Amino acid sequence: MLQFSDVHFGREHRDACAAALDFAHATPSDLVLITGDVTQQGLPHEFAAAGDWIRKMPEPTFVIVGNHDVPYWSLPARLFQPWRAFERAIGHPAHDHQFLSDTLMVRGVVTARGWQARLNWSKGVIDLGQTRKAAEALRQAPAGALRILACHHPLIEMIGAPMTGEVKRGEAAAHIFAEAGVDLIATGHVHVPFALPIELGDHSSYAVGCGTLSHRERGAPPSFNQIDWDAEEIVVTAVTWTGDRFEPGQSWRLPRRQDTRRQATAPAVAGPGRREQANG
Repeated sequence: MLQFSDVHFGREHRDACAAALDFAHATPSDLVLITGDVTQQGLPHEFAAAGDWIRKMPEPTFVIVGNHDVPYWSLPARLFQPWRAFERAIGHPAHDHQFLSDTLMVRGVVTARGWQARLNWSKGVIDLGQTRKAAEALRQAPAGALRILACHHPLIEMIGAPMTGEVKRGEAAAHIFAEAGVDLIATGHVHVPFALPIELGDHSSYAVGCGTLSHRERGAPPSFNQIDWDAEEIVVTAVTWTGDRFEPGQSWRLPRRQDTRRQATAPAVAGPGRREQANG
């Protein structure tokens, strides 16, 4: 699987974006996952460019929204139809988006908002009702399939990251996904790659962050993630821009949760975890 994020059309790195398309077509993968911020200000020409780039990617693709994917200069749209332009231009639903195959399941949850009751609207919010709905779906993935929750903001703050997501209810949501046997929580937003264990539950869920393909660099060159897996481990490789091409960079080897590999020990389809069952 290839994960791209934070392309920010309007501030995109054109050479890196073109090279990323070439890489994707030369590298067969189960899915191309794009974790939000496909535009810079949610302007029509930015969405048109983003949609064109995404349609040139090899299928299947899976795209979720980020905080930059709202119409930045339209307050009515922010208040009442924050994802309408995204859905029309990109062709992917903002809510309840899902990909399923025999070897991989991805479910999207929106952490961006058109507006919210705090000054910095770029920060994240996650709805626990949507979290539980996504967790229920992911619990039903085929035994052995890699289970991925995709959202834009990291649910738990990563020490050393160049910026924060400050996701309201993020830690509670991460607990629910860990109970559901989710392998990866794949995100963007901070513009630097990382892969770290989430210190919750059985410590076998991992937070995976993706770099940017824009000029909005935060101490790291443009990059994207290549994610490979087998029954024993997940390997996340940050594929990094050298100035004229992409090359494999830092890599993380993550042991897989063993109880999701076999039908007898996979999370029960009808057995939600304690936090998934809770109200509020």
